[in-house]
Amino acid sequence: MTDKKTTATIRSRDHRWTADDIPDQHGRVAVITGANSGVGFETAKALARHGASVVLACRDRQKAQDAEQRIDQAVPGAETTILDIDLASLESVSRAAEQLHRTRTRVDLLINNAGLGWLPHTRTKDGFELTLATNHLGHFALTGQLLDLMLDTPGSRVVAVTSPAHRQAKLNLNDLQGEQRYNKQAAYSQSKLANLLFAYELQRRLHAAGAQTVALAAHPGGARTNFNRSLPRPFRGPNYGLFYPLSHPADIGALALLRAAVDPNAHGGEYYAPVRLREFKGYPEARRSSPASYDANLQRRLWEASERLTGVTYRLPPPTPPE
Repeated sequence: MTDKKTTATIRSRDHRWTADDIPDQHGRVAVITGANSGVGFETAKALARHGASVVLACRDRQKAQDAEQRIDQAVPGAETTILDIDLASLESVSRAAEQLHRTRTRVDLLINNAGLGWLPHTRTKDGFELTLATNHLGHFALTGQLLDLMLDTPGSRVVAVTSPAHRQAKLNLNDLQGEQRYNKQAAYSQSKLANLLFAYELQRRLHAAGAQTVALAAHPGGARTNFNRSLPRPFRGPNYGLFYPLSHPADIGALALLRAAVDPNAHGGEYYAPVRLREFKGYPEARRSSPASYDANLQRRLWEASERLTGVTYRLPPPTPPE
């Protein structure tokens, strides 16, 4: 005989959260960086299918236009717009934020999805290491400049997109730019740990301010996307090589981002990831990220460093006094 607790656990494990679980999104505005391909595209398409007004925030306008056309073909009548943004450029990030302020009165969802990695050491025009600039600093600056469009919007959420690689990362605040020692794999892992540290610190600050906005984190696992071109040769190619059995399609990978963004039962400070093969594939559940990601002192110090580097200071209401 099965007791009630066991039955509830079985039902929980049997339920696979899918795109069919997305609530109605009509009237909501979703901004998604890197929405022209892969997981970002699948996230944008799913939200458009459920009625959201989706902003495709992309670096390459032609690719963004192609993505917009594909969404319109899959979801006739979808409401999409394109926002030009290069996250590796603080000037471009500021222009994009200004454009959104001119054209929108609210942002319900900000999904910081765009990313790159496994690159030789490269400096941006701002003097930052390219991987850190794109994956973390650009999103830090964008979120800070859009937060006023979110704070008064009930149910608004910021989703930071990380990776299983964060578990191998050690954040060296004394060498964030890789000037003393650079390894392209370590640089990528560090940027993905930075995404989590940012999300958790942002959630702490939002909660202290009594804001309606919450911050969460998610990652798509081993999604089969163009990003795999950056991986070592045995793991890439037209059939993804050794990566294939460890991976799943991009639309399945997108489910973790979508669940963090719209599941009514998701809460600020949570982290969603696939449940199988050490978070490389499967349907999403709330998980625990690496111990380093919960280091409150590291979260605060990275935040302060990010403010100094970007020049962006978050304007949040004063902390809510205790009752």
